[in-house]
Order: sequence, then C-alpha cells, then structure tokens
Amino acid sequence: MIDTPSLVDQYCHGVLRTELGLGTFEAHLARSEGPPAPGTTFFDTQTGFAVRRWCPPLLGLEPHCSPARYLARRRELGVLEAGRRLLRGSGVTTYLVDTGLPGDLTGPREMASTGDADAHEIVRLELLAEQVADTSGTVESFLANLAESVHAAAANAVAFASVAGVRHGLAFAPEPPGPGEVRGAVGRWLAHRPVGGSLTDPVLLRHLLWIAVASGRPLQLHAGLGEPGLRIDATDPVLLADFARATAGLGTDLILLHGYPYHRHAAHLAVVFPHVYADLGAELVRTGARATAVLAEILELAPFGKLLFSSGARGLPELHVVGARLFREALARVLGTWVAEGAWSLADAQRVAGLIAADNARRVYGLE
Repeated sequence: MIDTPSLVDQYCHGVLRTELGLGTFEAHLARSEGPPAPGTTFFDTQTGFAVRRWCPPLLGLEPHCSPARYLARRRELGVLEAGRRLLRGSGVTTYLVDTGLPGDLTGPREMASTGDADAHEIVRLELLAEQVADTSGTVESFLANLAESVHAAAANAVAFASVAGVRHGLAFAPEPPGPGEVRGAVGRWLAHRPVGGSLTDPVLLRHLLWIAVASGRPLQLHAGLGEPGLRIDATDPVLLADFARATAGLGTDLILLHGYPYHRHAAHLAVVFPHVYADLGAELVRTGARATAVLAEILELAPFGKLLFSSGARGLPELHVVGARLFREALARVLGTWVAEGAWSLADAQRVAGLIAADNARRVYGLE
C-alpha cells in the first residue's frame, strides 16, 4: 500500500462562498466557450464523473448518485458546511492559494480554517501590475510602485504566478526588455487603459517575469490547457525553453503549471534544467478515470524530485476533492504496479510518493 498522509496542494484557488444552482455549478466543471452538447450536461465529462464518484460520500450520499440528488444535498447542508466537509475530506494538509482570480472566493486564511490545514498565498503578477496601474498616473510612478509592490509581496507570499501564456502565449522573447522599451510600453498602456483593464502587452508581461525572477521567489508559469478561446499550441511549455535557459543559475525556480496535453514536454524541461519543475495539476482532474495513465506518462521521464502535486482547483470545493483523490489513487496504482512487478521496492515507491505529494513542494517553497 502506497501511503501519502501529507499532501501539499502547490497550486489552487479559493472556493465560492455563494450557493450554486445546477447551471452555475455545471459551468464550473468545464471551462468552455459554450453550452454542453444537446441532451447532455457538463457532468458528462471525466471531471463530472469524478465529482460524482468521490464527493457524494463526503456529504452522506452513495457514490455516483445523480447530479440533481447531489446538488439537493449540497443545498440542504448549506454552502459553508458542504465546503467544510469537502475540503476536510480531501486530505490536503497545506494549500498554496493563487489569489489573483476575480469573484467571491475564499483567501488563504479562510481556506486554512475551512479545510483544517495550513495555507499560504501565491501572488499573481498581472493582477498586481493592474492594481498598481489603477493608482499610478505616470510612467515613473508606475515603475517605482510596481517594483515596490513586488518587493513587498515577496516578503509574505511563497511564490509568484504568471498568466503570460494565457494573455499572450509562451513564445515571447526570453531576455528582459530594455528600460526604454519598458517605459514606452508602460506609457502606451496607461494612455489607453480603462480603470481595471487587463495587462496583455508582451513587453510588460516579460518585464513582470524578470522582476519576479529577481525577487528569488519561485515563479509559476501557466502552460497547456487554459482559458476558453486560447490557442492551445501557444501554451506548449516547450516554448519556455529559451526563457528557462536565460534564467538558469539566477536562483529562482520555475514551476510549469498544468502542462497537459503537453505534460511530456514539461517533464522534458524538468530533466534538462535544474531549476525547472513540473506540476501535476489540471491534467489529473480533467482526465478523471484516465489519470493513472497520464501520471504514468509523466513519471516516464521527469526526475522524481522535480514533480509537484496540485489540484489546480478553482471555485468548487469538489475540485479540490477530485484533484487530491485522483492523485492519490493514480499514484498508488502506478507505483503499486511497479512494486508488484518487482521493478521497484516498496521502500523506494513510498519515498517517491512522499516527494511528489509534499516533500518537493516543502523544499521548493521553503515550507519546512
């Protein structure tokens, strides 16, 4: 039996504080630009089936019960009690929470209380820059305030996260932009940006990445499957190879988030570059019953000290449960099979499981 009593979720978001109807709940199961196919719902996905497998027992129902019965029970308990039961039933002992999403989501302190766990903040760079822009009237004040804000965030957060791949794609120039280039980009952005406007300028996105690298905090980079409307080929993690090469030896670790369906590419970069790590997040949640096969593919190549568990969950506490349960089940099956076949010893399998589940994250983020 492969056991992982401690589980550090190295990348997730908070959960919604509001009650959800059937349609709203389903919308959070799949990131889609449109409705599900006629005659189906978003429960008719690997993620939806995994929710019905793992979550009903935590609310006192039988596995695989109907979505309507499950959501009725959820409403009966109330959003707070249902969230408490689900998060505490996930088995996660530490949450690293990206606080950069809009909406009424719980923060690290509330996640810790509800889940009876530890929690730490991950600061999203683009949101930080947008907040600075809302209060900075000139190029000079923006650049000074941005540098100060990143420095202040680094004193409290365990990591920075960037959605440059989501906003622009990962095929950006690897070197830091020059001062004149940055000032010009800031001037154009501030001149045309409405209050609250998103940062999409590739020069400023690169500038943010390099400020974060200089902080020494781990830098998480979104890759692979992302938001609806995004060309997935623009987020292949292999496109980060030049940036990884440019940042080698500077003391900042890079963590490639959600690499699926390019998870083998992320594993390859983790082999090549000492400071690059691969995340096991959304690929397991999205592949559901196929999570064991996907995890085995990642373990084909990546060094075991370079893999980090995460749920990648956002909005629904159910996704935290599914991420943790699928990971534990898949890991036990993959490593247990290798032990049964005599390829691995049980002691080695248990040690590697501990590394991926928690110990690697503790080391990378300084959580000891």
